[in-house]
Amino acid sequence: MKKIFVVVAILFCMSSYAQVTKATLTASGLTCSMCSKAIYEALKKVNTIESIKANISKSNYSIVFKKDAVVSFDELKNAVEGAGFFVAKLQVTIDFDSVEVKNDTHITAAGLNLHFLNVKDQVLTGEKVITVLDKDFETAKEFKKITQYTTMKCLETGVMGACCTDKGTAGERVYHVTI
Repeated sequence: MKKIFVVVAILFCMSSYAQVTKATLTASGLTCSMCSKAIYEALKKVNTIESIKANISKSNYSIVFKKDAVVSFDELKNAVEGAGFFVAKLQVTIDFDSVEVKNDTHITAAGLNLHFLNVKDQVLTGEKVITVLDKDFETAKEFKKITQYTTMKCLETGVMGACCTDKGTAGERVYHVTI
């Protein structure tokens, strides 16, 4: 009986898994190197981040996350906003393991509820770069364009509602993303 339990435990650990490995965060409102440093210092306090490299000329930050960390995109946004700036774009790399995605549907991956917009039906395997499309992760002009991709109310709120019962439960955070 113990052998069966051990085998089941090993198989469970090897099940489908996704990990957020890195990100490129572009900030807006920067005017000098001191602005860039303020964001860098704020991001250093996020405990899921292993390393950060700033590119002052592009106003972006290359972030590497700690192995097996459950990353919160809101925590990154809050760090940038806490430094007095805004996120203009967030692209994250997720290492997928045979995860099926369809347009305008939800999945759970890397400990996150993800709602894919404007994508073809596909199976994601390996590292894929996805762009976070939610309010406060895109410019207002870009976000307005994104609203054409779904009629689900969760895009406006960022919270699962009655429209999102295919994955997760009402009230949970959902991030809207594209490939």
